[in-house]
Amino acid sequence: MKRTNQFVVRPRSEQDRELLHELLDASASLWNELTYERRQQYFNGESIWDTADYRKQYVGVLGSATAQQLIRKNKSAWNSFFSSKEKSEECSPPGYWGNEDDGRTLRTYVRNDQYTLEMGDRSRLEIPVGKELKEKYGLGHTERLRLEVAGDPKWDGKQGRLELYYDESSGQFRAFQPVTVVHSRLDSPLADETAALDIGANNIVACTTTTGKQYLYKGRDLFERFRETTREIARLQSKLREGRHSSNRIRHLYRRRTRRRDHAMDALARDLIERLYDEGVSTVYVGELTDVLETHWSVRTNAKTHNFWAFRTFIDRLACTAEEYGITVELRPEAWTSQTCPNCGSTTDTTRHQDTLICQCGFEGHADLSASETFLRRHETDVPRPMARPVRFEWGDHDWSEISHSRERPKEARTNRSIHGEEKVARVVVRHEPRPPT
Repeated sequence: MKRTNQFVVRPRSEQDRELLHELLDASASLWNELTYERRQQYFNGESIWDTADYRKQYVGVLGSATAQQLIRKNKSAWNSFFSSKEKSEECSPPGYWGNEDDGRTLRTYVRNDQYTLEMGDRSRLEIPVGKELKEKYGLGHTERLRLEVAGDPKWDGKQGRLELYYDESSGQFRAFQPVTVVHSRLDSPLADETAALDIGANNIVACTTTTGKQYLYKGRDLFERFRETTREIARLQSKLREGRHSSNRIRHLYRRRTRRRDHAMDALARDLIERLYDEGVSTVYVGELTDVLETHWSVRTNAKTHNFWAFRTFIDRLACTAEEYGITVELRPEAWTSQTCPNCGSTTDTTRHQDTLICQCGFEGHADLSASETFLRRHETDVPRPMARPVRFEWGDHDWSEISHSRERPKEARTNRSIHGEEKVARVVVRHEPRPPT
């Protein structure tokens, strides 16, 4: 089982900061040169694997092992591109890490046997640098760059390739350390309970379990904040001079928007899985989104589902978290669950208005929670009606907390009517070939 530790890296002096900055900048330069050559070969119909020997060009700054890792990472990115292209034409080849004029994305990769990480009272990270940098900054021939580390890594195991990058928004250097963990966190046998999830964007997750519990995670506020940042990005882009495609401020907003969304999704997956684990759930059914691209398209919903909401990424995150607790995540068909009455089973006598599903049989309830209940009944024969009012959660920048009217009945707690209907949409991909980096 693979997991990732994250921590902050702090240079011990201004000279160390300059050295580390130069090391990451050189890494970005290597990536850009190699990417540019391969993109030109790709668009000219040539083999992308016959390239210059960039390892020799950068070994003096980066060191042989680090230069090799960047070349391997670039090759892996191109292999992933070709694999994706076999399944869908809507994908673009690997891009650049910024450029010299607008600023490069400062990032590098260090082979697992080339760095030393020690945690404790004096946590530290040591990484190799090339001979030229050692001479420039007065390091000994065998000396490595020593950096302070702040954080509390959660995972112990066999360490993998270290990713080190500079976060402009916080002004900090950060590191990701993949580790291979032998055992999961499952410390007691699970009961044979099941849960079903209805995934959306207005309400990110609606969950029903065979224990009679229901959970609802609201996503409207998250999406509105996402849209605010998107509008600001568009405003700044409109003010760029001709020939410019981005700026430091725009890249900062893109990164902040992505981190804020991903943080909320990570926290949601963990909060939900921990609750299901406490309920004794061993299997989670998730609806597989099919046949929705042609039937639910609009400009707004396209922005919501494919910019803000990445279904596959969230499912991977959910499955990864569930693995820690011994819970299995299975994709199952969910067609018509949003139009099916959980009381009488009709799909023709129901009407959906925003978050409310109404049936002529007299049923009225939350549409997404009803869909998750119907979805669960489709795959489980012995499902009781929910025994308690659903628990609703909203995002508070740091965690998901139960909202004040969480346990009110659907008729008592009406949702925000500013966003209409269930929004599942098509993807629009526009590819712009950027100018070559300098």
